[in-house]
Amino acid sequence: MIHISTKILTMTQIWSVNTGPRIKNQKLANATGQDGDLMPEETRIYFIGTAGSGKSTLTQAYKLWAEERGLSAITVNLDPGVESLGYQPDVDIRDWVSVAEVMEEYGLGPNGAQIACADLAALHFHEIAEAIDGFRSNYVLIDTPGQIELFAFRNASEVFVDSFTSGHGVLAFIMDPMVAKDPSGLVSLFLLSSSIHFRFNIPMLNILGKTDSVEPEDIEQIRDWAMEPDLMMSSLYETLDSSKPLAAIEFQRAMESFPIHRDLIPISSFEMEGMEDLYNYVQMLFFGGEDQMPD
Repeated sequence: MIHISTKILTMTQIWSVNTGPRIKNQKLANATGQDGDLMPEETRIYFIGTAGSGKSTLTQAYKLWAEERGLSAITVNLDPGVESLGYQPDVDIRDWVSVAEVMEEYGLGPNGAQIACADLAALHFHEIAEAIDGFRSNYVLIDTPGQIELFAFRNASEVFVDSFTSGHGVLAFIMDPMVAKDPSGLVSLFLLSSSIHFRFNIPMLNILGKTDSVEPEDIEQIRDWAMEPDLMMSSLYETLDSSKPLAAIEFQRAMESFPIHRDLIPISSFEMEGMEDLYNYVQMLFFGGEDQMPD
């Protein structure tokens, strides 16, 4: 990979897949206020989760919810290999680096190109941060790659998070309810959430996504397990018919001493439920619960 990085340093820009370069300067011009008034400090929400957990859908849904209430919000795509998002991001990593271009230029397969792009993007993070800051919005909604490890476990992501010198940032880990409704599955999701949190020096919250895909009693059971370790342990003991629950029990015991946020925010992007709970949590975290919505 060293020879790739060295050659990339001589390139002024990697051409964006399919659509060609987008006009970033025009976006910045459109985002600049007419009266010069300062906007409130921006809040960056990094939506993180396993493939299919609903990151892109929630990114789009929360922007719509916020704008309907008079809050400004922009979307940022950090997945250089995504072909379709379902929405048009305001800032797109593919303007600087794309999987398709790296595959063609260096003869890499899809997985190798994804990893290369994740690291090469760090060369442009200061430009991306400037593009984001140019919008001067209340919320920056960051849609991280579908392959969770590309954001969670690459050093380049820490560089990106640390590249902002103002505003606030929070990690929003989205849990798949189809996995979480099994007690050992919920333990594994908390372990993954915790391991990601330890890599970044910003707060984290946990979201139970796609709640429209499970029954209300499943949601209640998952939240009870999350908030009551004894109940979780009891449910794990009830399934002691294989080695998996035994491992989950030991992990659960270890996590009881972790300083992790256990409560889950149930959200359905399709039914637009739980958006206000997410908003209230962020406001309490950074602004003492002050409501930023216009009267």
